[in-house]
Amino acid sequence: MTKGNLTDLSIPQLIIGLGNPEEKYEKTRHNIGFEAVDLLAKMWQLSWQQNKRFQGFFTEGTGPNHQKIRLLKPLTYMNRSGESVRAVIDWYKLPVESILVIYDDMDLPLGRIRLRLSGSAGGHNGIKSIISHVGGQNFPRLRIGIGKSNQKKETISHVLGRFSADENQIMSEVLQLVEEATKTSLKEGVEKAMSLYNNRVIESSIFENT
Repeated sequence: MTKGNLTDLSIPQLIIGLGNPEEKYEKTRHNIGFEAVDLLAKMWQLSWQQNKRFQGFFTEGTGPNHQKIRLLKPLTYMNRSGESVRAVIDWYKLPVESILVIYDDMDLPLGRIRLRLSGSAGGHNGIKSIISHVGGQNFPRLRIGIGKSNQKKETISHVLGRFSADENQIMSEVLQLVEEATKTSLKEGVEKAMSLYNNRVIESSIFENT
């Protein structure tokens, strides 16, 4: 790889945040992907528009490296996210490898994020749908840890539940980490962001001085 040659790097052209539409799902653990791309849109001063062709909220503008960047929030519900993603990549003739999908992961502890260039769905219905519709799993993704449910709370009620006050403090910092990792991915490639952010941990400071 030639140093400084961005064509050899994994630079996202379309960033997708996964979640479910409807007000009742807002701010739930399963919708953290929506929150992440909302933060990116705010950072880049982009306005969401509902796009019927793409079956989602969509916006585009200029990223931190002066490249064209597009953001998408599918409105198909999680298990049909691939329909929306496929519509966008077909319309703009984007390679599958140029998308970056941001979503929740129960297998990752709260306070952690994890970037990967490819991989299986890991039981996540949104990723299963995208893999099915784009015809493969070779696309970058950024997972946001939401932690496992405890024994008193079933998995569905956990992922569709909201963060506690303590957890919200952590997630606020995690979303800032997501923003930094995404900017690095756009400037220097997903691989560079992986090396910088996959081992970062955000921990609660609530009880440190008690």
